[in-house]
Amino acid sequence: MDIWHGITEVPKDLTGSVVTIGVFDGMHRGHSRLLAAATTRAHELGLPSILLTFDPHPLAVLRPDRMPPLLGTVTQRASLAAAQGIDHILAMSFNVAVAQLSPEEFFLQIVRDTLKARAVVVGSNFTFGKKAAGTTEVLRELGHKYGIEVHVIDLLVEDDAVICSTLIRRLLGEGKVREANAALGREFSVAGEVVRGAGRGGRELGFPTANLYFSDLVALPQDAVYAGWLMVISQAPIDGDMKQGVRYPAAISVGHNPTFGDKRRSVESYVIGKNADLYGHTVVVEFVDWVRSMEKFTGVPELLAAIHQDVAETLRILEVEK
Repeated sequence: MDIWHGITEVPKDLTGSVVTIGVFDGMHRGHSRLLAAATTRAHELGLPSILLTFDPHPLAVLRPDRMPPLLGTVTQRASLAAAQGIDHILAMSFNVAVAQLSPEEFFLQIVRDTLKARAVVVGSNFTFGKKAAGTTEVLRELGHKYGIEVHVIDLLVEDDAVICSTLIRRLLGEGKVREANAALGREFSVAGEVVRGAGRGGRELGFPTANLYFSDLVALPQDAVYAGWLMVISQAPIDGDMKQGVRYPAAISVGHNPTFGDKRRSVESYVIGKNADLYGHTVVVEFVDWVRSMEKFTGVPELLAAIHQDVAETLRILEVEK
């Protein structure tokens, strides 16, 4: 998969494409319907499929006060899109100039002239152009005017709820990881470089953790303990008994470590039954299910008892024998 960072990187010799447009934050099951429709039509026309997304998120420019925490990075979107058959991704820079384009200007400059679209696939809630004036009906009119197919796909609705990024953020914020995963179609995950934590509660207690820290712009589950998996994806040699590319069961704590007064929000993963130095390695942490709420313990013995119980519950949830 090619990732074009801006329209200047789109090949000049592109002769045609099928384009699907959106932010695609989280790349959930609703998005998968769009990708399936785009790749199917691309195969029928013998053209490459292109996913057009935006970086940064349009709300970061238009309404920073309403900017939601993101469910994933552009790189993660690209990887998930590639796995579903998309040939190329255009990560288009969203700025004030782009925000000022009228719907027709956006359609002509980006969709027709840059991506040479023969067909466009969008969701029924899609809007584009200045002040979001471009609705799906406007898109259909422009497609008819300039000879470009427009396919509008209905939103995915289950149990009277639209499967969307907003729903997934809400479920994560409530600690309902299993339900969020059902909407995503996979385990929710975060990735980052393992760094040193608060300096307590790790090796000294017999439960060393791989610590990741994230800004408020990254969506995380509610502060709690979860069952999940950890996988090392960096290629440097690992000092210990773990290997790259292997998913290991992990008890995962999300929060501020109230027992030791750490105010930074972290994702701390105890890889069960393994002992390795992961500092400096990039890991992926996948969340499977909720274990318990975050608590502040009166002392180390109470904390250790809770951790032992967390490990046992994690193994039960993951159906893994210790």
